[in-house]
Amino acid sequence: MSGFKVLQPGLLTLIQDAGRYGHHRIGLTTGGPLDAEAFKWANRLVDNPLHSTALEISIGGLVLESQVNTCLVLTGAEMPLKINGVEQDRWHAHQVREGDRIEVGFSSSGARAYLAVSGGFHVEHMFSSSATVTREALGGLSGEKLQQGDYLSCAEITERKAFRLAEQHRPTYSDDISLRVITGYQQQAFSDLDKRRFFSSEYEVTDRADRMGYRLSGPEVNASVDGILSEGICHGAIQIPADGQPIVLLNDRQTIGGYPKIGSMIAQDTARMAQRLPGAKVSFEEITIDDAHNLHCLAHVKFQRTEPDSVD
Repeated sequence: MSGFKVLQPGLLTLIQDAGRYGHHRIGLTTGGPLDAEAFKWANRLVDNPLHSTALEISIGGLVLESQVNTCLVLTGAEMPLKINGVEQDRWHAHQVREGDRIEVGFSSSGARAYLAVSGGFHVEHMFSSSATVTREALGGLSGEKLQQGDYLSCAEITERKAFRLAEQHRPTYSDDISLRVITGYQQQAFSDLDKRRFFSSEYEVTDRADRMGYRLSGPEVNASVDGILSEGICHGAIQIPADGQPIVLLNDRQTIGGYPKIGSMIAQDTARMAQRLPGAKVSFEEITIDDAHNLHCLAHVKFQRTEPDSVD
């Protein structure tokens, strides 16, 4: 068996693929990477299919020992990457050999990084996906975050295309951002004053921010109803509970809920928000569903047309 031994698992390192789709009807949430763009780039830079299984590293602290010859890359948050004690460029595929020590330090900007290897990690699928959702104990290795001593299997790769993404194409993870929101049919539960307050105020990311959702703190927004009948919840939905503090629901959200929702954030911006640490400031901007569709199409075309540089 070839792969990587986990010497230190970091604060929260999860096995993820593109996500678990088609199972909401039995109460299983999607999972998958919080920052889909950084995840896809990690796989693309080691010439993998974009849905291949990789690692999502939150905050940092991961240390691996290679027991295989392969190629790896680290994208996303600014976590220093070292191979055998020598710092290496991120967003750049590197050859590693049996016995090498791979260290991912703690982030100086951003919250999530993605480590991919050539051919992807070999992890058994549960309900059509390897994505780890710890609340449901699904995916990954026994449905849990990585533990010291775990083993990550992957193939021996001696010849494989490898790439680097030029610095001008790499995203930045600044602290203060504006997040784009489509209002939904439940906006009628909010007065014009409350909607104006929501879209003109600044909110702070609290320490109650995780893969289920980001709880924010700021000016109260109040709905005219205390609750609604539980219904399906989409990715990016912004719930307003009784305390008036918004909760933006993310990949590991429950599949149904009963709080009124002022709207839904577009997926590009849930990724940007998930790269923010507690204390970061965010604000909201209302857009139309046509705007959202255009932004999605433009982001897709940009990803497809941005050509990484080949690594010799």
